[in-house]
Formats: sequence, C-alpha cells, structure tokens
Amino acid sequence: MTPDIVIVGGGLVGCSAALHLARAGRRPLLLEVGRIGAAASGVNFGGVRVQGRALFELPLALRSRAIWDNLVDIVGTDCEYRRSGHLRLAKTPADLDAVAAYAEKVRPAGLDLEVIDGAEIRRRHPAFNATLAGATWSAGDGQANPRLAGPAFARAARAAGAEIRDNAKVVAIEPVAAGFAVATADGQRVTVPQVINSAGAWAPDLAASLGDAAPGRAIYPNMVVTEPLPPLISCSLGTYGNGVYLRQVERGNVVFGMGRGRLAAPDRAVPSAETSLAAMAEAAWLLPRLAHAHVIRTWTGIEGELADGQPVIGPSPRHQGLFHAFGLSGHGFQLAPAIGAVLAELATAGSSPTPLDGFSITRFTAG
Repeated sequence: MTPDIVIVGGGLVGCSAALHLARAGRRPLLLEVGRIGAAASGVNFGGVRVQGRALFELPLALRSRAIWDNLVDIVGTDCEYRRSGHLRLAKTPADLDAVAAYAEKVRPAGLDLEVIDGAEIRRRHPAFNATLAGATWSAGDGQANPRLAGPAFARAARAAGAEIRDNAKVVAIEPVAAGFAVATADGQRVTVPQVINSAGAWAPDLAASLGDAAPGRAIYPNMVVTEPLPPLISCSLGTYGNGVYLRQVERGNVVFGMGRGRLAAPDRAVPSAETSLAAMAEAAWLLPRLAHAHVIRTWTGIEGELADGQPVIGPSPRHQGLFHAFGLSGHGFQLAPAIGAVLAELATAGSSPTPLDGFSITRFTAG
C-alpha cells in the first residue's frame, strides 16, 4: 500500500481515525511508538460518561455515545461496554446545588439528567455512605474495558485496509512540497499529503516542532482494583469536585481512581502508594463495604493535559493537511471514537458536522 495519510499515535483516537479513513476509501498508515492501545487509552478508568462535560463538548460526546452503543456493528465486539448509567455524587448541599444547576444548563443541549436528593440516593443505593447529599443520574452513560477498545478498533481498521505498525517511533515530521515527510527511528521515510497528530502526551512536542504550540504537561492518573466482590453497584460513579471515581465490573472487581502517580523514567510512570492509600480511604468512605476488601493491583499511565483541561481537535492553522487531536486531559476515553470520526471527515471533506468550537489550537496560538 502507498499511504495517502499518516496517523501518528495508536491510541483509541488514532485507531478510530484509521478505521473511519479506511472505510472512506483512504489509505491510512498508522505509526505507534509502542503497542497499540497500551498508553493512556489502555490504562484509564474505562468510564464512558457524557455528564460533567463542558457545554461545547456535548455534541462530540453525544455523537461518541452513539458509537459506543453500536460497537458490535462497528468493530465486531462490544469491548465489555455496557450502558450502566453514571452517578455524579454530591457530598454536601452546596455540591448538590452545583450539580443540579449543571443539569438545568445542559438540558437544552440534549443531555437529560435526573437530580436525586439524599433520601432517594439512600433508597436506591443503600450501600453508599448515608451522609451523601444527593447526585445527578445519567442513564445513557456507561463503562467499558479500555484494554480492549484500542486493539478492537485497530483490528477493524486493518480489515478495512489500513496499515498499522507497532514499535514505529516517529522522530520527525517535515513540511515538503508534496505535503509532509515523516521519518521513523528505524530509518523509514514516507511522504504523504496529510498527517494526523494523535500522539497522546508526546503530541504537543510534535505540534511545537511544526510551529503549533499548546501549553501542556504529562499527568499520571492513579488507578486501583480490588479482588472480585459480591455486587455493590451496577453503575459507574464519580464525585463532584476531585474525589474518587469508581465502577464494578461484571466479574466483581471494583475499579477506582483518584489523584496522580509519578514519573519514574522519561516514558514510564508508576503508581503512588500514598495516592493509592488516599483513594482506598475515599472509596471505603463512599462504599463502607469496601473497607476490608483486598486490593490486588495499582497502576498508572502517561496522559497529556493541556493548560485549560480541554483537548485540541482540528486543523493546524499553519500547515494545510495537518490535523491535531491531543491533550484529552484525563477525560478522553468516551470521546475518542467520535474524535477519530471527526478527524476522518476533516481529512476527506474538509469539515465535520460536529461542532468543534472550543477545541481549536488557535486558542493558545492567537496573540
């Protein structure tokens, strides 16, 4: 195959873009520095939620929800996705006022949330801490296995005609007359008219090398999982503010996260024992029956976060044919399938029906 577009980064965004491009008749070449879906896309919480997002994110998130709901038709497997619903818990009356105000704000945008007071929370979820002030409930949200999603999209993309290479580190992207010359660490070089930069935490450096600067940093979400337990909760949940987020998988393991791990080497992060212990204490406060559960594993990964906590998605303002999608800032797993579809539309048609206001890199570069 002679490629006509290179995708840098084999996370869920890049693999989704490869799939949608191949099915549109393009010839994408995806280059991943390590293994497909093994970085942020494979080590995150697995939450598939729409609620809690900024207003301008909602069209993209709702489009992605429709993709998640039809995964079997799109990639041939469900990636353990289930529409389990999502609770956004409020610890205090002030928190409940805040989440209730958010529910009113997003209703015109198509997100219907139910506001639940403390008495109703205790009736529906007697295992929760009895002092919770309430929550908002999003019945259309869910959860999935992040280990399965990226590889599933990659397999479907390969079947559709995309070329996908593991262990192919991109070391340079150079604008040339025919588009872009992309060089890899093993000495390979390919020239294509278009490039998608979806290289996760390493994408800002690639963007900056081409004059598209976006201030950001690497973050290391700290995750914990317990032994299999009897059923405690059927939905996924998060706490208003920066508290613990938690879900129970069908095998009974409770997966939860809070805070950050730490960097151990330039491309390797490790979980923090202090952070894990704090997350355990918070999870046990929220679900007292977790107090004596055994933790069997903790982990983290490397994710990119931009200065305003929102991703960059869209074309480069400097180079025709260059598109960026990075800085998902710890909440991109749900968005990623739709981001790939949008990138394919930008590359093939020059525009997307999904509004991208708020995602442009020009919010950092203008002025």
